[in-house]
Amino acid sequence: MQFGRTYEEFTVGDVYKHWPGKTVTEYDDHLFCLLTMNHHPLHLDSNYAEKTTDFGKNVVVGNYIYSLLLGMSVPDVSGKAIANLEIESLRHVAPTFHGDTIYGETTVLDKTPSKSKNDRGIVYVETKGYKQDGTLVCVFRRKVMVPTETYIKERGGEQPGRPELQEKKQS
Repeated sequence: MQFGRTYEEFTVGDVYKHWPGKTVTEYDDHLFCLLTMNHHPLHLDSNYAEKTTDFGKNVVVGNYIYSLLLGMSVPDVSGKAIANLEIESLRHVAPTFHGDTIYGETTVLDKTPSKSKNDRGIVYVETKGYKQDGTLVCVFRRKVMVPTETYIKERGGEQPGRPELQEKKQS
């Protein structure tokens, strides 16, 4: 399984379709809200949402959808990243509800070699998230600092921190 890319492996215009999708449950939404101290009743109180909102039901908190899409993109985009440098824009385009399945895809918009270090570069990408019916729900653009192949080789290869299996001999 590929886990991220080096600078050389990115091509402007490439589109990575992240797989698998994730069906958002009420538990996912409530846990994220509680962990981040977002206690807005739109997300937590079904009675409130049913009686007082345009949607008539709970809406999944948007930052969970953003975080989910960011995580989905790691194997294709930032698994080898040195740093996420910037989230340039983030738009929540349509609501997501409990039971919706989210899918994501990322397009490489640009790439630039680092001006200060020749073993890395900056990749500019746009990630889009959509529901099972194709409705666009979230779009964000970010810049990621990624290593070159030289950087990877100089630091011990693809998995430099992975220990080797040492089997004990039986007596």
